[in-house]
Amino acid sequence: MAWLMPTLLALLLGTTGLADQFHQALEASQQGRFAEALGLWDGVIELAPADSAAWSNRGNVRLALGDPQGAIADQTEAIRLEPEAIDPHLNRGTAEEALAQWDQAAADYNWILERQPGEAAALYNLGNVAGSLGDWPAARERFEAASLAQPGMAMARSSAALAAFQIDELETSEKELRRLIRRYPLFADARAALTALLWQQGNAGEAESHWAAASGLDERYSDPQWLLQVRRWPPEPVSALQRFLALDGGQA
Repeated sequence: MAWLMPTLLALLLGTTGLADQFHQALEASQQGRFAEALGLWDGVIELAPADSAAWSNRGNVRLALGDPQGAIADQTEAIRLEPEAIDPHLNRGTAEEALAQWDQAAADYNWILERQPGEAAALYNLGNVAGSLGDWPAARERFEAASLAQPGMAMARSSAALAAFQIDELETSEKELRRLIRRYPLFADARAALTALLWQQGNAGEAESHWAAASGLDERYSDPQWLLQVRRWPPEPVSALQRFLALDGGQA
């Protein structure tokens, strides 16, 4: 999610107290103190109801607190106040994804890409939408576009490799995952993905080595529900990793 700074209008009209409360709310949000942040954003909006950034930031907090419908309402108000702002569309799309509103999320991301074709976050999120709809070739295309738009976006490259795994382009997937690991040795996602791929190919020894690193870096990779619903891995790599963890041995 994208956190927004105060709008110019709010800065021009605001008081020192309002500016202080805005920054307190932003700090609490960025530090994950969401319940506290929600109250602070309520206060900011009461003082500056025309500040689109405050509405969008409160929407992010509401999503983090498990209220995607409230988040969508806040992002929609931010868009009403500042129709050409990019971030509220990105944030609203994320909330729409949480409700499996794939068409609405795609519309928000495509709205961004019509104006900024190289917006990496919109490209990446659109890849997640395509994957959620089972269109992994399209997802891979979007992930690759995101990584080209933002070369340091390692998660986009890993997601593209996972999509290649899903559509059985294992050699391509393996090469990209190995390149990622060489570049980012502590990147748990690529190591966990390579674990699954190597196990599927029958290379148990090296799979064990990469898993030792991945699990030490981030234990969430052993949870299939987290992989599918939060990290948004494709189903075949998740299944392969679960077979590895169950030590059932053998290939798909």
